Amino acid sequence: MLNTPYMSTPPLVPRLLVVDDDPGVQSLVDRVARRLGFEVELRTDGRNVLGALSSFMPDGAVVDLRLPGVNGLDVLRTIRSAAPGCQVILISGHGSIDAAVAALKAGALDFLSKPLDMQRFEELLVTVREGIRRRERFASHDLNVARQSEFHRMIGRAPAMQQLFDAIRRFAPHARTVLITGETGTGKELTARAFHQLGGRRDRAFIPVNCSAVVESLFESELFGHVKGAFTGAVAPRTGFFEAADGGTLFLDEIGDLPLTVQAKLLRAVEYGEFQRVGSVETLRVDVNLIAATHHDLRTQSEQGTFRSDLYYRLSTVGVHLPPLRARREDIPYMCAVFLGEFAERLGRSIAGITPAAEQLLLDGPWPGNIRELRSVLERACMLSEGRLLSERDVAAAWPAWTSADSPGPRPLASPPNGTPPVSFDDADTLDSVTAAQIARVLRDVGGNKTRAAKVLGVSRRSLYRWIDRLKLS
Repeated sequence: MLNTPYMSTPPLVPRLLVVDDDPGVQSLVDRVARRLGFEVELRTDGRNVLGALSSFMPDGAVVDLRLPGVNGLDVLRTIRSAAPGCQVILISGHGSIDAAVAALKAGALDFLSKPLDMQRFEELLVTVREGIRRRERFASHDLNVARQSEFHRMIGRAPAMQQLFDAIRRFAPHARTVLITGETGTGKELTARAFHQLGGRRDRAFIPVNCSAVVESLFESELFGHVKGAFTGAVAPRTGFFEAADGGTLFLDEIGDLPLTVQAKLLRAVEYGEFQRVGSVETLRVDVNLIAATHHDLRTQSEQGTFRSDLYYRLSTVGVHLPPLRARREDIPYMCAVFLGEFAERLGRSIAGITPAAEQLLLDGPWPGNIRELRSVLERACMLSEGRLLSERDVAAAWPAWTSADSPGPRPLASPPNGTPPVSFDDADTLDSVTAAQIARVLRDVGGNKTRAAKVLGVSRRSLYRWIDRLKLS
């Protein structure tokens, strides 16, 4: 669910970190990289590479194998561990098959011997540049889809959400009482506000009340008000929520927590629009639309005697249910695009999007806290991230309840004994699976239109057809 307007950011300039103590190589790499559109940071010493990563946040790096006081492979591993989204090109004037194999095992994009094969070197830089731009295009695409599927600040392309939106459109102009059910964090208040905005009272008051936050002894006074002297501490008369909502909409969130002693009076207020302030015999009349919400099963509670069955049936004249996030996982990428844009703007961060591995981690989660939990995880991940793509490691660090060793979910990311960073969906050996998933999602979003899909993916139609054929996508 959305809490702020959509925000857009200008295209990112790709960044390249160069760690080499040879001025000639530095000059050559700097000149080529800038011609290809990179912003370049030059370093001669690999011992403070973490400082460079935190201040510069590179998308790619060129690292010499032999550096003063440190081995280039160690620098490579440090970069891959701290910034998994950063693609590293290892270079050396003393190239060997063993060194190349070690570099690739440690997660390097490639290993080049000096003097550099400039054609291959430029191809690798283009790969780095296009990687960041491709993720930007995906983020932009997801944001556009989110805009198209937004309904009163709610995002939902999933069939269950489309059915919900249709029900709100049909019932809102006529409903006097509505019962919204769903787990915590699914967006029940936004749904209530949508009912109010699409009804005939959109220009009148919308009064939200969280029943679970009201002290039990004060429920009646809060809902119906009281007169002076009605009880100890009632030093002045008070207007209750029903009076405040007269002519408009009263939203009672978590109505399942309402005490039985108050439910009978609430039923009369709903049925006849009549109530009395605490301590008064005067009957007051109001005209209020009532929307109630709960994560409890009120039918079961009414059968058990903890909630009045007559009040339940009166409230549920119109009932809608909000699906949990795990039942509409296809909406997660679009929510991510919106939330990341918001957090990047507020935190002053240059976050272009999210890596496929990080997205998959989010798609696989249980989400007991639903959209509220997703939003919190992404906000923490943006605070922790040092890169310009939100990585699997960022998400795991922000989500220990799901990714810790003791949780039922994925184990935390950790380096193998030899210090090599873990292989993720960002690595070459799973590139086809990641590509297939991205192409399939874009094709679904554009209704199978291959011309539009090719534009979103940044490839020609002929290339798209070749990918579809190669990956055996139907």
